Amino acid sequence: MTKSLLSMNWALKLPLVLGLALGLSACGEAPTQSSKSFLNFASARPEPEGIDPERKAFAIAMAKELRARGQRVWCVPFARNASGIEIRGNARTWWSQAEGVYGRGHTPKPGAVMAFTGTRKLPLGHVAVVSEVVSEREIRIDHANWKRNQLSFGMTVVDVSPKNDWSAVRVMSTPGQLGRVYPVSGFIYEPETRS
Repeated sequence: MTKSLLSMNWALKLPLVLGLALGLSACGEAPTQSSKSFLNFASARPEPEGIDPERKAFAIAMAKELRARGQRVWCVPFARNASGIEIRGNARTWWSQAEGVYGRGHTPKPGAVMAFTGTRKLPLGHVAVVSEVVSEREIRIDHANWKRNQLSFGMTVVDVSPKNDWSAVRVMSTPGQLGRVYPVSGFIYEPETRS
C-alpha cells in the first residue's frame, strides 16, 4: 500500500516537475523584485540623450508585470511603450503602417523604432528602439524577446549593408559575437512635439 501511495504521489507530481523544468529552460531564471538579470543582457549604461527615461521605465514596468503574471514579453508592446510610437499588430507590419503617420527613413536616431523585415527566422518581424548612435555604422538598441521572454538593453547593432543604408544588420546577441544578417525596412520616427 505504501509503495502504491508513493507511486501515485510521484505520478501526480511528475507533470508539475516537468512543467517547471520546461518553463525554466524556455525563459531562463524566474525574476524577483530584486533581480534584474532577466531584464538586462548588456551592461548598464547611463541613458543617452534622446531617450525618454519615463517611457523606458514604463515599458520595463509593463514587462515586469507581464512576467509576474506568467505571460510572454513581446517586442511590439515594449517598443510601443518605450518609443511612444502607437502602432499595433505584428512587427513585420510596422513599416507599412507608419507610412503617412510617422516619419520613416534609413538614418538611426535615438528613440526611433528599428523595423526588422519579416523573414523565415523572424516570420513576425521584429521591432527595437534605438538607444544610442555610436557611429555611422553602429548603434545600440533596447528591445524585448530577442532572447525569449527577456528585455535586452544596449545591444550592439552593426550596419552591414553594401550601401550603408541600414537595410542589412548584424546584432550582437552574445557578448563579443555578431549574429547572422537580418534585413531591416528602416527606422520609424516619433513626430516632433510642436510648441
